[in-house]
Amino acid sequence: MLEAAFPLAELFDTPLPRLKVVDVGALPLDGHIEIYQGLLDRALCDVVAFEPDQALCDRLNAEGDGSRTFLPYFIGDGAPATFRLCRAPMTSSLYEPNTALLEKFQNLSELVEVVSREPVDTVRLDELEAVKGADFLKLDVQGAEHAVIEGAATVLESVAVVHTEVEFVPLYKDQPLFAEVDQALRGKGFQFHKFLGFAGRAFKPTMVPDEPNALVSQMLWSEAVYVRDFMALEALSPARLLKMAMILHEVYGSVDLALLCLREWDQKTGSKVAMEYQARLATGAA
Repeated sequence: MLEAAFPLAELFDTPLPRLKVVDVGALPLDGHIEIYQGLLDRALCDVVAFEPDQALCDRLNAEGDGSRTFLPYFIGDGAPATFRLCRAPMTSSLYEPNTALLEKFQNLSELVEVVSREPVDTVRLDELEAVKGADFLKLDVQGAEHAVIEGAATVLESVAVVHTEVEFVPLYKDQPLFAEVDQALRGKGFQFHKFLGFAGRAFKPTMVPDEPNALVSQMLWSEAVYVRDFMALEALSPARLLKMAMILHEVYGSVDLALLCLREWDQKTGSKVAMEYQARLATGAA
Protein backbone atom coordinates (compact mmCIF):
# COMPACT_ATOMS: atom_id res chain seq x y z
CA MET A 1 0.00 0.00 0.00
CA LEU A 2 1.26 3.47 -0.86
CA GLU A 3 1.25 5.99 1.96
CA ALA A 4 1.80 9.74 2.10
CA ALA A 5 2.79 10.81 5.58
CA PHE A 6 4.76 13.81 4.37
CA PRO A 7 3.32 17.29 3.75
CA LEU A 8 3.09 18.05 0.05
CA ALA A 9 4.72 21.42 0.71
CA GLU A 10 8.04 19.65 1.29
CA LEU A 11 8.35 19.15 -2.48
CA PHE A 12 8.06 22.84 -3.35
CA ASP A 13 10.51 25.71 -3.08
CA THR A 14 7.70 28.25 -2.82
CA PRO A 15 4.58 28.21 -0.59
CA LEU A 16 1.60 26.23 -1.82
CA PRO A 17 -1.46 28.26 -2.84
CA ARG A 18 -4.06 28.83 -0.17
CA LEU A 19 -7.29 26.93 -0.79
CA LYS A 20 -10.82 28.24 -0.36
CA VAL A 21 -13.09 25.70 1.31
CA VAL A 22 -16.86 26.19 1.28
CA ASP A 23 -18.65 24.22 3.99
CA VAL A 24 -22.43 23.96 3.62
CA GLY A 25 -23.67 22.19 6.73
CA ALA A 26 -21.09 23.27 9.29
CA LEU A 27 -23.00 22.60 12.53
CA PRO A 28 -20.33 22.48 15.27
CA LEU A 29 -20.47 19.20 17.20
CA ASP A 30 -18.40 18.26 20.24
CA GLY A 31 -15.60 15.90 19.25
CA HIS A 32 -16.30 16.22 15.52
CA ILE A 33 -13.28 16.78 13.28
CA GLU A 34 -13.99 18.37 9.91
CA ILE A 35 -12.76 16.53 6.84
CA TYR A 36 -10.60 19.55 5.95
CA GLN A 37 -9.05 19.92 9.43
CA GLY A 38 -5.64 18.86 8.14
CA LEU A 39 -5.67 21.74 5.68
CA LEU A 40 -6.48 24.14 8.51
CA ASP A 41 -3.76 22.67 10.72
CA ARG A 42 -1.18 23.26 7.99
CA ALA A 43 -2.50 26.76 7.23
CA LEU A 44 -3.38 25.72 3.69
CA CYS A 45 -6.95 26.98 3.54
CA ASP A 46 -9.56 29.53 4.50
CA VAL A 47 -13.11 28.32 5.12
CA VAL A 48 -16.44 29.94 4.36
CA ALA A 49 -19.10 28.09 6.35
CA PHE A 50 -22.81 28.52 6.93
CA GLU A 51 -24.74 28.59 10.18
CA PRO A 52 -28.27 30.02 9.77
CA ASP A 53 -28.69 30.80 13.47
CA GLN A 54 -27.50 34.42 13.60
CA ALA A 55 -26.56 34.34 17.30
CA LEU A 56 -24.56 31.13 16.91
CA CYS A 57 -22.99 32.47 13.74
CA ASP A 58 -21.86 35.62 15.54
CA ARG A 59 -20.44 33.59 18.43
CA LEU A 60 -18.51 31.25 16.13
CA ASN A 61 -16.99 34.20 14.28
CA ALA A 62 -16.07 35.92 17.55
CA GLU A 63 -14.46 32.77 19.00
CA GLY A 64 -12.61 31.71 15.87
CA ASP A 65 -9.07 32.46 14.76
CA GLY A 66 -10.11 34.00 11.45
CA SER A 67 -9.45 30.94 9.32
CA ARG A 68 -13.18 30.18 9.22
CA THR A 69 -15.88 32.72 8.42
CA PHE A 70 -19.49 31.80 9.22
CA LEU A 71 -22.38 33.31 7.26
CA PRO A 72 -26.04 33.21 8.40
CA TYR A 73 -27.80 31.69 5.37
CA PHE A 74 -29.91 28.67 4.55
CA ILE A 75 -28.23 27.42 1.38
CA GLY A 76 -30.43 25.78 -1.26
CA ASP A 77 -31.92 26.46 -4.68
CA GLY A 78 -33.09 29.99 -3.85
CA ALA A 79 -36.73 29.05 -3.28
CA PRO A 80 -38.74 29.56 -0.06
CA ALA A 81 -38.62 26.48 2.16
CA THR A 82 -39.53 25.14 5.57
CA PHE A 83 -36.78 24.37 8.05
CA ARG A 84 -37.53 21.41 10.31
CA LEU A 85 -35.63 21.60 13.59
CA CYS A 86 -35.27 18.03 14.85
CA ARG A 87 -34.62 16.60 18.30
CA ALA A 88 -31.03 15.89 17.32
CA PRO A 89 -29.98 19.19 15.67
CA MET A 90 -27.63 17.42 13.26
CA THR A 91 -30.69 15.73 11.67
CA SER A 92 -32.58 19.00 11.04
CA SER A 93 -33.52 19.52 7.42
CA LEU A 94 -35.35 21.47 4.75
CA TYR A 95 -37.11 18.16 4.04
CA GLU A 96 -39.81 16.43 6.08
CA PRO A 97 -38.54 13.30 7.86
CA ASN A 98 -39.82 10.04 6.39
CA THR A 99 -41.08 8.75 9.72
CA ALA A 100 -42.64 5.55 8.33
CA LEU A 101 -39.26 4.46 7.01
CA LEU A 102 -37.23 5.75 9.96
CA GLU A 103 -39.38 3.75 12.41
CA LYS A 104 -38.27 0.50 10.80
CA PHE A 105 -34.76 1.02 12.19
CA GLN A 106 -33.20 1.23 15.61
CA ASN A 107 -32.59 4.72 17.01
CA LEU A 108 -33.51 6.80 13.98
CA SER A 109 -37.04 8.13 14.29
CA GLU A 110 -36.24 9.31 17.82
CA LEU A 111 -33.35 11.45 16.53
CA VAL A 112 -35.24 12.86 13.53
CA GLU A 113 -38.41 13.85 15.39
CA VAL A 114 -39.44 17.36 14.36
CA VAL A 115 -39.74 19.78 17.29
CA SER A 116 -40.48 22.94 15.28
CA ARG A 117 -41.01 24.18 11.74
CA GLU A 118 -40.01 27.60 10.42
CA PRO A 119 -40.53 29.20 7.00
CA VAL A 120 -37.18 30.35 5.59
CA ASP A 121 -35.71 31.82 2.44
CA THR A 122 -32.91 29.83 0.86
CA VAL A 123 -29.95 31.39 -0.93
CA ARG A 124 -28.10 29.94 -3.90
CA LEU A 125 -24.33 29.70 -3.56
CA ASP A 126 -24.09 31.45 -6.92
CA GLU A 127 -25.62 34.56 -5.32
CA LEU A 128 -22.86 34.95 -2.72
CA GLU A 129 -19.68 36.86 -3.46
CA ALA A 130 -17.88 35.24 -0.52
CA VAL A 131 -17.80 31.76 -2.09
CA LYS A 132 -16.52 32.75 -5.52
CA GLY A 133 -13.28 31.01 -6.41
CA ALA A 134 -14.04 28.01 -4.18
CA ASP A 135 -11.65 25.06 -4.54
CA PHE A 136 -13.22 22.50 -2.20
CA LEU A 137 -16.97 22.16 -1.55
CA LYS A 138 -18.28 20.15 1.40
CA LEU A 139 -22.03 19.41 1.68
CA ASP A 140 -23.91 17.94 4.63
CA VAL A 141 -27.46 19.29 4.63
CA GLN A 142 -29.68 16.30 5.34
CA GLY A 143 -31.18 15.61 1.94
CA ALA A 144 -30.81 19.07 0.39
CA GLU A 145 -27.42 18.44 -1.24
CA HIS A 146 -28.94 18.21 -4.72
CA ALA A 147 -30.63 21.60 -4.31
CA VAL A 148 -27.32 23.16 -3.23
CA ILE A 149 -25.56 21.69 -6.27
CA GLU A 150 -28.23 22.99 -8.64
CA GLY A 151 -27.84 26.45 -7.13
CA ALA A 152 -24.05 26.43 -7.50
CA ALA A 153 -23.42 25.99 -11.23
CA THR A 154 -21.06 28.97 -11.40
CA VAL A 155 -19.31 28.26 -8.10
CA LEU A 156 -18.65 24.67 -9.17
CA GLU A 157 -16.72 25.88 -12.21
CA SER A 158 -13.71 26.59 -9.99
CA VAL A 159 -14.14 23.67 -7.58
CA ALA A 160 -11.63 20.80 -7.79
CA VAL A 161 -13.18 18.40 -5.24
CA VAL A 162 -16.70 17.96 -3.82
CA HIS A 163 -17.31 16.06 -0.57
CA THR A 164 -21.00 15.34 -0.04
CA GLU A 165 -23.24 13.28 2.17
CA VAL A 166 -25.50 10.98 0.16
CA GLU A 167 -28.44 8.77 1.11
CA PHE A 168 -29.38 5.46 -0.48
CA VAL A 169 -32.96 5.38 0.83
CA PRO A 170 -35.30 8.35 1.47
CA LEU A 171 -34.72 9.24 5.11
CA TYR A 172 -36.58 12.45 4.29
CA LYS A 173 -39.68 12.61 2.11
CA ASP A 174 -39.02 13.31 -1.57
CA GLN A 175 -35.30 13.90 -1.05
CA PRO A 176 -32.98 13.25 -4.02
CA LEU A 177 -30.88 10.13 -3.42
CA PHE A 178 -27.34 9.19 -4.34
CA ALA A 179 -28.26 8.50 -7.96
CA GLU A 180 -29.62 12.02 -8.48
CA VAL A 181 -26.68 13.66 -6.70
CA ASP A 182 -24.28 11.58 -8.77
CA GLN A 183 -25.99 12.60 -12.01
CA ALA A 184 -26.01 16.27 -11.03
CA LEU A 185 -22.28 16.31 -10.28
CA ARG A 186 -21.34 14.29 -13.36
CA GLY A 187 -23.34 16.76 -15.41
CA LYS A 188 -21.09 19.52 -14.05
CA GLY A 189 -17.83 17.86 -15.00
CA PHE A 190 -17.07 15.71 -11.96
CA GLN A 191 -16.29 12.01 -11.60
CA PHE A 192 -17.04 9.82 -8.60
CA HIS A 193 -13.86 9.07 -6.64
CA LYS A 194 -14.65 7.20 -3.43
CA PHE A 195 -17.00 6.58 -0.53
CA LEU A 196 -15.80 7.32 3.00
CA GLY A 197 -17.48 4.67 5.12
CA PHE A 198 -21.09 3.53 5.22
CA ALA A 199 -23.69 4.12 7.91
CA GLY A 200 -26.90 2.31 8.70
CA ARG A 201 -29.00 0.76 11.43
CA ALA A 202 -30.44 -2.62 12.28
CA PHE A 203 -34.01 -3.32 11.27
CA LYS A 204 -36.22 -3.59 14.36
CA PRO A 205 -36.42 -5.74 16.45
CA THR A 206 -32.82 -6.83 15.78
CA MET A 207 -30.19 -4.91 17.71
CA VAL A 208 -26.52 -5.42 18.40
CA PRO A 209 -26.21 -5.56 22.22
CA ASP A 210 -25.37 -2.14 23.66
CA GLU A 211 -24.91 -0.67 20.16
CA PRO A 212 -28.23 0.82 18.97
CA ASN A 213 -26.51 2.65 16.11
CA ALA A 214 -24.74 -0.41 14.69
CA LEU A 215 -25.12 -1.30 11.02
CA VAL A 216 -26.16 -4.92 10.52
CA SER A 217 -27.11 -5.19 6.85
CA GLN A 218 -28.93 -2.09 5.57
CA MET A 219 -26.71 0.74 4.34
CA LEU A 220 -28.53 4.06 4.63
CA TRP A 221 -26.03 6.83 3.92
CA SER A 222 -22.40 7.61 3.23
CA GLU A 223 -20.03 10.42 2.33
CA ALA A 224 -19.03 10.55 -1.33
CA VAL A 225 -16.03 12.29 -2.87
CA TYR A 226 -16.10 13.69 -6.40
CA VAL A 227 -13.18 15.07 -8.40
CA ARG A 228 -12.74 16.88 -11.66
CA ASP A 229 -12.95 14.43 -14.55
CA PHE A 230 -9.69 12.47 -14.42
CA MET A 231 -10.14 11.61 -18.11
CA ALA A 232 -9.66 15.26 -19.00
CA LEU A 233 -6.93 16.48 -16.66
CA GLU A 234 -5.20 18.14 -19.60
CA ALA A 235 -8.13 20.57 -19.77
CA LEU A 236 -7.45 21.87 -16.26
CA SER A 237 -5.30 24.90 -15.56
CA PRO A 238 -2.02 24.45 -13.67
CA ALA A 239 -3.58 26.16 -10.64
CA ARG A 240 -6.54 23.79 -10.61
CA LEU A 241 -4.31 20.73 -11.04
CA LEU A 242 -2.11 21.74 -8.11
CA LYS A 243 -5.06 22.48 -5.84
CA MET A 244 -6.71 19.17 -6.73
CA ALA A 245 -3.45 17.38 -5.92
CA MET A 246 -3.22 19.20 -2.59
CA ILE A 247 -6.71 18.16 -1.53
CA LEU A 248 -6.29 14.57 -2.69
CA HIS A 249 -2.96 14.27 -0.88
CA GLU A 250 -3.67 16.15 2.35
CA VAL A 251 -7.32 15.22 2.92
CA TYR A 252 -7.89 11.80 1.37
CA GLY A 253 -4.49 10.17 0.93
CA SER A 254 -5.43 9.52 -2.70
CA VAL A 255 -1.80 9.50 -3.75
CA ASP A 256 -2.30 7.73 -7.07
CA LEU A 257 -4.67 10.35 -8.44
CA ALA A 258 -2.64 13.15 -6.84
CA LEU A 259 0.36 11.84 -8.78
CA LEU A 260 -1.58 12.03 -12.06
CA CYS A 261 -2.50 15.64 -11.29
CA LEU A 262 1.12 16.49 -10.51
CA ARG A 263 2.35 14.81 -13.70
CA GLU A 264 -0.04 16.93 -15.73
CA TRP A 265 1.01 19.98 -13.71
CA ASP A 266 4.64 19.24 -14.60
CA GLN A 267 3.72 18.98 -18.27
CA LYS A 268 2.18 22.45 -18.15
CA THR A 269 4.82 24.15 -15.99
CA GLY A 270 8.06 22.39 -16.91
CA SER A 271 8.57 21.25 -13.31
CA LYS A 272 9.67 17.83 -12.02
CA VAL A 273 7.63 17.59 -8.85
CA ALA A 274 5.78 14.43 -9.88
CA MET A 275 9.01 12.45 -10.18
CA GLU A 276 10.05 13.42 -6.66
CA TYR A 277 6.54 12.74 -5.36
CA GLN A 278 6.58 9.24 -6.86
CA ALA A 279 9.99 8.57 -5.36
CA ARG A 280 8.81 9.68 -1.91
CA LEU A 281 5.80 7.39 -2.19
CA ALA A 282 7.99 4.45 -3.21
CA THR A 283 10.15 4.80 -0.09
CA GLY A 284 7.02 4.53 2.07
CA ALA A 285 5.41 1.61 0.18
CA ALA A 286 4.70 -1.51 2.21
